[in-house]
Amino acid sequence: MGHDRQLHVFFFPFFANGHIIPTIELARVFASRGLKTTVVTTPLNEPFISRTVGKANITIKTIKFPSPEQTGLPEGCENSDRLSGMQIIPFLKSTVLLRDPLEQLLQQELPDLIIADMFFPWATDSAAKFGIPRIVFHGLGFFPLCVSACVRKYKPQDKVSSYSEPFVVPNLPGEIMLTKMQLPQTPKHDLEFTKILEEANASELNSYGVIANSFYELEPVYADHYRNELGRKAWHLGPVCLSNRDNAEKVHRGNEATIDEHECLKWLDTKEPDSVVYVCFGSMTTFPNAQLKEIALGLEASGQPFIWVVKKGSSENLEWLPEGFEERTVDQGKGLIIRGWAPQVMILDHIAVGGFVTHCGWNSAMEGVCAGLPMVTWPMYAEQFYNAKFLTDIVKIGVSVGVQTWIGLMGGKPVKKEVIEKALKRIMVGDEAEEIRNRAKDIAKMAKRAVEEGGSSYSDFNSLIEDLRSRTL
Repeated sequence: MGHDRQLHVFFFPFFANGHIIPTIELARVFASRGLKTTVVTTPLNEPFISRTVGKANITIKTIKFPSPEQTGLPEGCENSDRLSGMQIIPFLKSTVLLRDPLEQLLQQELPDLIIADMFFPWATDSAAKFGIPRIVFHGLGFFPLCVSACVRKYKPQDKVSSYSEPFVVPNLPGEIMLTKMQLPQTPKHDLEFTKILEEANASELNSYGVIANSFYELEPVYADHYRNELGRKAWHLGPVCLSNRDNAEKVHRGNEATIDEHECLKWLDTKEPDSVVYVCFGSMTTFPNAQLKEIALGLEASGQPFIWVVKKGSSENLEWLPEGFEERTVDQGKGLIIRGWAPQVMILDHIAVGGFVTHCGWNSAMEGVCAGLPMVTWPMYAEQFYNAKFLTDIVKIGVSVGVQTWIGLMGGKPVKKEVIEKALKRIMVGDEAEEIRNRAKDIAKMAKRAVEEGGSSYSDFNSLIEDLRSRTL
């Protein structure tokens, strides 16, 4: 097979919007470099994916999601956004039933590579049946991948006597201190679920390799550590959010925005550069009313104009808002409250936005990095405490709001408005804010250079393609 044959790559994202979006953006990178690109999903996820794909040259193939009789889930549950509480466990288990339909598709199409989400550990064996290499995509960068790997390997959390006693993560540069209550919490009693997670982690080593949503200049120490010390084969091809070049497409990634983007941009156009705080906690987080109220008071006390995205479930009616809050802020043009889905990248990239309050999902962290914004870190669950630490301690473009434990764990008392106000001021006004902002803007420039021709991520893409070609020759 010569170098002129077009390579064909399959992408198989987990059925959660926070996994689908970076996978589609990664697929766009492959499509833009002339590879034949196919995304595999289920019928009910197809519309969301097709909107996110936009005008890119990407084919979508669907395989049938197992029936409610097989899964015990309600009819129409094909995306984690449709789940309540602990349904995520049966949902994850049920995806194992997609193995046969995926194998049929692999046999029919025989792609040169499949890039599958970490939550499909079985995809490695499925692909191997047809001699197809499988790459794992977690949607994460090197730092959280390193921390996770070291915590799993050395189990420092087993040597402390309480949930709040700090420990240093062994064999990891930078003296990273964590506590047990900041680690991903998984239900230990569920053996099948634990097994899926163990296999997901093992697939980093027994697959063809890992793609990181990051760029070398952001975390050189951890990129090297992941490859050299932890022995992973990996390519950095990020930040993938930069693959969405034009504004119209930035708006359509994900769900239909619940606000008219022109309204939103018009509102932002009336504000001073770097003056607006954007507050968003991702697509999975629902806060108790007491916490929402403190956030409202903290925003108001900070005196900064704000855009605040409130997840639907927590806001059918806004009875939790402090008395007169909307009149004093929204009606005065000082704030926008968006209920539901917001065109996040477009907002972050606007010149008026000067700070980002985030739950530190890696997608959001990367979008903040690319927009050159100082961030207030408010991690909730999964690996977000690692990501928060990365923003505050390693790249130093974040200020912690001080949460120490998973949302909903330890009865979580709400973070008070004074604390929120203080964190907001630290990233928005004064010398420290200026210093953080300059650093963030420098890093954003590096991010853009990384994905341009000759940049570190652009070049790493070339080496991945060379690896693949030398396999198929």
